[in-house]
Amino acid sequence: MKASPDEAAGSERLVDPVTGFVYPQEWSARCRDPQDLTLARRGLGVLTASGKVLRRGFSTGTTAAAACKAAILSLEMAVAEVEVLIPCGMRVKVSASGNAGVGCCSKYPGDYPEDATAWVEFIARTERSDEGTALIAGEGIGRFERSTSRFRRGDPAISPTSYRCIMHACQEALGDIGARGVRIELSVPHGEEIAETTLNRRMGIAGGISVLGSTGLVEPWGGHLLDSVLERVEKAKRPVLTTGRTGMRYASMLFPDREVILVGAKIGEALGRCKGDAILFGLPGLIMRFIDPRILEGTGFWSVEELIDSGEYGSRIPEALGRFKRDLPWVRVILVDREGRILVDSG
Repeated sequence: MKASPDEAAGSERLVDPVTGFVYPQEWSARCRDPQDLTLARRGLGVLTASGKVLRRGFSTGTTAAAACKAAILSLEMAVAEVEVLIPCGMRVKVSASGNAGVGCCSKYPGDYPEDATAWVEFIARTERSDEGTALIAGEGIGRFERSTSRFRRGDPAISPTSYRCIMHACQEALGDIGARGVRIELSVPHGEEIAETTLNRRMGIAGGISVLGSTGLVEPWGGHLLDSVLERVEKAKRPVLTTGRTGMRYASMLFPDREVILVGAKIGEALGRCKGDAILFGLPGLIMRFIDPRILEGTGFWSVEELIDSGEYGSRIPEALGRFKRDLPWVRVILVDREGRILVDSG
């Protein structure tokens, strides 16, 4: 006899291991496929209000790590799949081929229809080394055109989180084959062309795509997921709306009595569903560009993060927040840095 959806979900509440969100039981009850519920329980899918499960994709950082691990393992054996520890703490299996020191992995987009880097291929070429492990960013990986608070001019556009993910994957592979070190060259064929469809130029990055991923996963921001997020916002009494993983982490610490909801770039849609007394919380970039799309005009800076770090924004940000507060007096805006320190609090 086939188990009911509730039985398939188990007696415990279904929790998303990536965000910590406890799915409403009625959402689980609407899901008719136990395998989909398992996907959601493992964090590889997102359960929506309709009961449909949307698959998460892998970030460029996870894809790069898989290609590098496959390349190293293939120094000893042919490889068709690797396991990668991703930044959110999950271990995931990724399809990646490896043969004779060359690893290849195509970026899996999941159910995110607008992923500009869907199926982009990462290629890692490696050779043994007695001098530790060196990662060289090759063709198709972007580089910063100017120095910022976190990167120097000419540095590859590989986020610190992604770099740690890649190096951890390399160390695991080295342990598996008993090698001391490797030299790895990572490249993205047609990366410069693909980057033209991304925001890299606006961020001061040229020559290719960025290697990113705060969780290692890509959220399936299609219409179904947005509908479910907006339903949560509408039902929440005092929501904290966040734009990314960093915001979620620190908002949950600062406001444990409120429901923290990841809305990504869908800030306007989410605010439109709030019933009052909301907090908009997160890193400055998306939030300030939403509040004032012209915030960087005439500053000479490529990003809001650069502008704030420079200390040269003067009255620009306070005035933008003041206008926003007059229009939406029930929304408090809190901007934080990547270590969770509060930069701006509109009160």
